[in-house]
Amino acid sequence: MIRFVVRRLVQSVPLLLVISLLIFALIHAAPGGPLSTYLENPNVRPEDIERLRKAMGLDRPLGMQYLSWLWAFVRGDWGFSYADGRPVLDRLVERIPATLELIGVACVMALIAALPAGILAAVNRRFDRVSSIFAVAGISLPVFWFGLLLQLVFAGALGWLPSSGRASFDGGDFVDRVAHLILPATVLAAALSAAWSRYLRRAMRDTVARPFIRAARSRGLSERTLLLHHALPNALPTFVTVVLLDISMMASGAVVTESIFAWPGIGSLFTEALGKRDYAVLMAFLMCGSVAVMVLNLVADLAVHTLDPRTRDAA
Repeated sequence: MIRFVVRRLVQSVPLLLVISLLIFALIHAAPGGPLSTYLENPNVRPEDIERLRKAMGLDRPLGMQYLSWLWAFVRGDWGFSYADGRPVLDRLVERIPATLELIGVACVMALIAALPAGILAAVNRRFDRVSSIFAVAGISLPVFWFGLLLQLVFAGALGWLPSSGRASFDGGDFVDRVAHLILPATVLAAALSAAWSRYLRRAMRDTVARPFIRAARSRGLSERTLLLHHALPNALPTFVTVVLLDISMMASGAVVTESIFAWPGIGSLFTEALGKRDYAVLMAFLMCGSVAVMVLNLVADLAVHTLDPRTRDAA
């Protein structure tokens, strides 16, 4: 197991280098730049623009800019935001707790809904037909549309919940923070639970059809015992892999959801940095997201090896 982890970590290094090179090239190839605001201002003199470009290091060849950024990034110097001059690491650190809170609550809500729905759909055809309708709706609904709809209904029309932010202006208490969290977490959980329930249903059906389940049923075991103690443990490796891979994709920030609800996480930070072409923040965000995806992919593999001993020899 240790050799497997070390091998995966070593393999991730060249992959991260390639990803960083591609991201750096694409960001700098996009139209505009950190100085676009100044370029559009007729009161800013060309010599001032040139002085700013030199101060930011944008006057050097792109290859030298990348090597300088890479060496600094590896040493933990992630630079300063072009927008406000603050250290990039500080801006990310202050936003990460909000994103982790949102993703954590959404994942718990999704699991609470997906586990019973997936199990029941695998054994009850009538419930399966009904849950399929909700699952297709949850997967198909655009996140931005569903988020705006919840805002209009529960924040605008009914006034039950706040429409945006993480807390009220005075900081709010625990109840106030929970109220602000409900709508964005529900938007994320809806799509996750719909997909996860379908994956679990499929895995449970494949497991229930296997010979060892039929043999256990012939010994007189109850359906409850068959499902919870025999079928579910064998279906979990596939389900856990899907869950962890989905979480890894969310780890880089629920950009759309955070933007709709003005949630102060790294997803909304990415939107702000993208609009201002804040290269330093964009690079740090995307690299952290890439690392998070790789780490959670590794965690998914380790979880599968733990739950299914048959996969250990293949590692």
